[in-house]
Amino acid sequence: MDIARLKRGSGPTVRRMLLGSELRKYREARGMSRGEAGHYIRGSESKISRMELGRVGFKVRDVEDLLKLYGVTDKDQVQTMVRLARDSKKPGWWQEYGDALPNWFQVYVGLEEAATRIRVYEAQFVPGMLQTEEYARAVIAAGRPIADPKAEDRVAVRMRRQRHIEGDGGCKLWAIIDEAAVRRPVGGPDVMRGQLERLIKLNERANITLQIIPFSAGAHAAEAGSFTILRYPDFGLSDIIYLEQLTGSMCLDRRPEIDAYTMAMERLSVIAQPPDRTKDILRSMIDDLQSS
Repeated sequence: MDIARLKRGSGPTVRRMLLGSELRKYREARGMSRGEAGHYIRGSESKISRMELGRVGFKVRDVEDLLKLYGVTDKDQVQTMVRLARDSKKPGWWQEYGDALPNWFQVYVGLEEAATRIRVYEAQFVPGMLQTEEYARAVIAAGRPIADPKAEDRVAVRMRRQRHIEGDGGCKLWAIIDEAAVRRPVGGPDVMRGQLERLIKLNERANITLQIIPFSAGAHAAEAGSFTILRYPDFGLSDIIYLEQLTGSMCLDRRPEIDAYTMAMERLSVIAQPPDRTKDILRSMIDDLQSS
C-alpha cells in the first residue's frame, strides 16, 4: 500500500476506506467469505462488511488478527495498516461542531472530504459547495421555522467544506444545476446577485465545471431529484452515490446503482447548456434581477 496516496485526504474517512479496501483484497485473495473472517475475530459477516466499506473505525487487534488470517507477514505492511487503523479513529474537523450536524450528515462530510472528484446534480438550490455565506444562511434559516441556535455552526460547516475545492490542487467538481435552482429567489435580490456573481467567479476555476439545464429542456433523466456522485480515483476505491432526504440520507455503492446514476449524469450533461455558455446565462439572470 502506498501511504503517499493519503496526502489528498486529511481526515479519517479516507483512511478507513483505504484500509477496508486493502483488507477486502487480502480476504478475496485467500478465497475466504466475510462470514469466515468475522468468525475469526469474534464478529459477524456484517461487521466485516462495514469494515471493508470503511463505515466504522478499526480496532488494532482486529486488523492484526485479520492480517494474520490472510497470511500478511511483511512487517512494514503490517505496521502501515496498524497505523491506518489508529488514525482512522481520530476525529474529523466536522466533529468539532458536535450536534449541529446530524450523524448521517457527518458521514457524508467525511466521504466528501475524501473524494477527489465530485459530480452533483441539484434541482432545488445552488449546491452547498458553491454557496455564498449569505445564501447558505438564508437556505438554512428557511428550512427551520423555529430559531435554531446551531444555525451559524451549520453555516460555518458549509463554508469550511468549500476549502476542498478552493485550495491549490483542489478536488474537481462538476455541478449540473437546474435553472429553477439558480432562479429561485433566496434571501432577496442582493443575496441572489452575490450568489450568481460567485458562480461566475467559480466557473473560471480550472477544477470546477458548471452547467445549467434550461427550462426548455423539459422532463429529463433526474426526475427523481438531486444526487451526488463521489469518486476516489486517487485511491482506487468504488464510487459512492449520495442521496439526501429530509431526515436522513442514503449512500449507494453497488455497481448497478453506480452505473444507473452515472448514466443519468451523462444524459444531464448532454441536455444542459455547455459550460462555455454558463457565464452568459448567469449574467443574464443578474440583469433580470436588476430590472425587476
